[in-house]
Amino acid sequence: MTLPRPHLPPFIAPMRFSDADAALAQVMRIYEGSIAHLRQAMQGFLAGSEMDGHVRACYPLVRLQTETVSRTGGPEGAGLSYGFVEGPGRFETTLTRPDLFASYYRKQFQLLLQNHGVELEIGTSTQPIPVHFSFAESDHIEGTMDATRRARMRDVFDLPDLAAMDDGIANGTFEPRAGEPQPLSLFTAPRVDYSLHRLRHYTGTLPEHFQNFVLFTNYQFYIDEFIALGRAAMADPASEYVAFVKPGNLITYRADPAPPGRPKAQDGPLGGQGAHAVSDRGGIRLPQMPGYHLVRADRSGITMVNIGVGPANAKNITDHIAVLRPHAWIMLGHCAGLRNTQQLGDYVLAHGYVREDHVLDEELPLWVPIPALAEIQVALEQAVADVTGLQGAALKSILRTGTVASTDNRNWELLPNNQPQRRFSQSRAVALDMESATIAANGFRFRVPYGTLLCVSDKPLHGEIKLPGMANHFYRERVDQHLRIGMRAVELLRARGLDQLHSRKLRSFAEVAFQ
Repeated sequence: MTLPRPHLPPFIAPMRFSDADAALAQVMRIYEGSIAHLRQAMQGFLAGSEMDGHVRACYPLVRLQTETVSRTGGPEGAGLSYGFVEGPGRFETTLTRPDLFASYYRKQFQLLLQNHGVELEIGTSTQPIPVHFSFAESDHIEGTMDATRRARMRDVFDLPDLAAMDDGIANGTFEPRAGEPQPLSLFTAPRVDYSLHRLRHYTGTLPEHFQNFVLFTNYQFYIDEFIALGRAAMADPASEYVAFVKPGNLITYRADPAPPGRPKAQDGPLGGQGAHAVSDRGGIRLPQMPGYHLVRADRSGITMVNIGVGPANAKNITDHIAVLRPHAWIMLGHCAGLRNTQQLGDYVLAHGYVREDHVLDEELPLWVPIPALAEIQVALEQAVADVTGLQGAALKSILRTGTVASTDNRNWELLPNNQPQRRFSQSRAVALDMESATIAANGFRFRVPYGTLLCVSDKPLHGEIKLPGMANHFYRERVDQHLRIGMRAVELLRARGLDQLHSRKLRSFAEVAFQ
């Protein structure tokens, strides 16, 4: 029996490039052809056409082959911790969404060409694109099919394969089989696509809106203040930010004449996974971890995400934001103060973490230290000084540097025999929360610079628990200041130079080339 031949787009064999822009253009050509092929086939499938074979299209790939450990790069990339392979061999990775990652890919290509003096190969890989990842944002295809037709999709198209999406490269556990190339990037194209879809679902905004600096919080009060600051920025024609985006992809543009070609401001949800839904009572139902974006033209603005309470959410969202390769993420939230000398409203700058969150124990063993990153620490301390106007001893009276313990047990105080308290005391922890160690550990794991600045909202070991009146007063007094400190830290990091943020502390001695 002869099986029907698969339906494939025209194959584009690997070609060599010594120019980053030309290499990127070839990536776009391959990707767009593959996506167009899948979408056309899907339209026919939805119309009832019966395919006489499997429909397939594959991701583009980039390959580098070098025979020497020496690097030829000039001064531009000499101080960077990325942009080069560690030794001779064949290295490659699959690529996706060149429209979204164009500037990122171009930079990685330029550095590889500079540092190794060999050409890059761009061609079609053998890694199929799952048909779900070819859908446009406005497509809701599966909802138009009955159960029988949906089941038939598996026979006709490639569906997401979790075996192609594991984090072995990032975890440092990946071992290529004999004859296989070594990886160029932490993430394969299917892994990236998977996370892009998850981001839409969890944050209610498109990946295109995410900025290169991300603030996480565990309280809605911070989001309320961020929205107010976003509105104020949009009312200021001199603002460095050009747009403010809320869940549902609701976009407000800065109050100045629209440049040619800029889309009009949206006055309602754009649709898509994770967009706002209108409840039966006429209100807005937010996604699980709503995201808000103060957009700069160069994408070095600020994204803020309310991750809610608990380490599971913290791991989940950072697993997905990591594929966007942000320049830094910082946790701003509330914590329990563990020292009697602390006052409500004091700040804690984490320089170490006790990891009792348990959500990353398999991917990042507890024996792996999570170091403080000097660039982030200095920026956060300076931001506290700038916003509060305090210096010297006065600054130290409200800002304490120390270890933060993160637990997955919200009611740790109720465990018998004070066991958690004893451990936290032995660790010299000064503050306790449920998310900060997870955010930092996943930053370390994914080579994303990280930091933590918390604000003491209660002192349960010393009888100062949250009461309604105290909480309301505390939030009014501190949330706005705390958020402004986080935003000021981003300004300082941006001014320092983005490339210098990606510390060698985050890179192993056998590291992928892509940042």
